Amino acid sequence: MLMLRVALVDKTGQVDFSELTAVAAAINVQAQRDLSPIWGVSASVAALPSPRHIPVGVCPVFIVSNLPPGEGGVHLTKKSKQPYALVEIGDGWTVAASHECMEMIVDPSGNRLHASNAIQVQNGRISDGVGKFEYLVEVCDPSEDDPFGYTIDGVLVSDFYTPHYFDPVTSSGVRYSFTGAITRPRDVLKNGYLSWIDPASEEVQQLKFFGPTPQILNLGPATGDCLREFVDAQSRTTALLSKRPATEPKLAAAIARKKALASAAEFRAARYTVPK
Repeated sequence: MLMLRVALVDKTGQVDFSELTAVAAAINVQAQRDLSPIWGVSASVAALPSPRHIPVGVCPVFIVSNLPPGEGGVHLTKKSKQPYALVEIGDGWTVAASHECMEMIVDPSGNRLHASNAIQVQNGRISDGVGKFEYLVEVCDPSEDDPFGYTIDGVLVSDFYTPHYFDPVTSSGVRYSFTGAITRPRDVLKNGYLSWIDPASEEVQQLKFFGPTPQILNLGPATGDCLREFVDAQSRTTALLSKRPATEPKLAAAIARKKALASAAEFRAARYTVPK
């Protein structure tokens, strides 16, 4: 199994390298301990001190000051078509970084589709539709909001769905997302979304749940080399994740845990005598 190498790179000057390293280490645990056994992928996540020194074969996730209008999180380089991602700085940037890393690891090209039963919105609820859609495999989108994430060493990371997410029917005892927040196939939780191509029209459609009820939008024919880049440019949800306030319960709890772990680390360090 080939290993995908991913690296976090700060371009804002606002993230201390020790913090960047700690976040990369947490996302690396998520990739290897949580994502890999479920999706059958192999990846490592590290931190780089400078955007000027990116090793060959490493896919960077850049922390940037802002995402301009029309800019999504994921991109492909123009010549070699290698993936990279942009994450906007903010209190929730670790969730956005985890989100981009998990989706890049599962589908580096940003074009992976999986056929499954269609969905529709009836009476404000998501239910099975008629026929089949070709769903874009974006493992974090349907449960991307902070309340559905989880903490690794004081770092809040994103929930992600499992391959059972595309099952035709709901079964008891089946895990549809890592945290269990998603409880049935092809469901979309509050502040999440799901994208697909309708084979009948060859157009991209999307179910968004950003208001009081979910709604389905038609995004039109896809353009460019990367379907995820096309979708993300119109959705910009990772930018919204980054802007979540630190007072939100999951973020606040992660920050408190991070401080406690740092304090414990200092206490443990004092126990050791290391010769100079």
